[in-house]
Formats: sequence, C-alpha cells, structure tokens
Amino acid sequence: MALMQRLLSRPMRLALGSNYSKCKAYWQSLAKITSTTQPLFEKQEVSITFVKASGERILAKGKEGDSILDIVVNNEVDLDGYGACEGTLTCSTCHLIFPKKVYDTLPNKPTEEELDMLDLAYELTNTSRLGCQVIMTKELDGIEVQVPTTINDART
Repeated sequence: MALMQRLLSRPMRLALGSNYSKCKAYWQSLAKITSTTQPLFEKQEVSITFVKASGERILAKGKEGDSILDIVVNNEVDLDGYGACEGTLTCSTCHLIFPKKVYDTLPNKPTEEELDMLDLAYELTNTSRLGCQVIMTKELDGIEVQVPTTINDART
C-alpha cells in the first residue's frame, strides 16, 4: 500500500500529466490483484494404522507435515509409553517397524542421532524408525506400521 501511495504522489501526478488518470486506474487495479503474502497452503489429511503385537489395529488421522508422534499425541492413541521424550531424540519409545516397501519410500533417512537411539530399542529390525522423526506426506497416507511388543525408554 505504501508503494501505491508513492506511485500516486503529487510529483508523479505532475510528471504523468494527462496520463495520470489512466496510470492511477492501472495501479489501483494492479494493487487489488497483487499480494505480498504467500497463499495459505491447505494441508491434506493423512491416515496411519498402528498394528499392535496383539493384532489390534488403531487408525489415526493427521495432517501432511505432522510427525507420527504428533499424530499419536493429537489423537490420544493408546500406545503405552509412546513418545516419552516428546520427540527430543533422548528415548526410543516411539520405535515403529515399517513394511520394507514403505521404509524405502520414507522422505528422509535416519540421522546418526536417530540410529543411536534405535540401537537401544527392543525388537529392532532393518526397517525400524522412530515415529518422532518420520514426517507424514500425502504419499505415506494410509500406511500401516507395526508397534513392537515392548518399549525401551533409553532415559532410564
């Protein structure tokens, strides 16, 4: 808006002379369609199914960009002790086992910190990840993950 005011200032009116009205109308129409802010991005809903050792299946929904830990917390999913460190990579309680096909398509690979915490997890597999480090994307919508029988809180 400040730019618009400068463009339509008195010196500009004098410089434009008889074309001032046309230019003013042009700049006003341009100001209506020009925005300096980013458009809002509507995050797509995603779902994930947690399969417990007992065979119980728990479906939870979240938004694209949420970590799996966020989805568990926001849906109050009953996974005893899950995410005890709240995603600070100081425990391994959010350990999950992914199907190989899904594991290979995860958007980010585990960091050294995550691998260190996974070394302390029970029932570790080649497709294990910490749920606090996996960010849901639309491509991961509908995945199923195994929840290990027991958890190990590495902080204790």
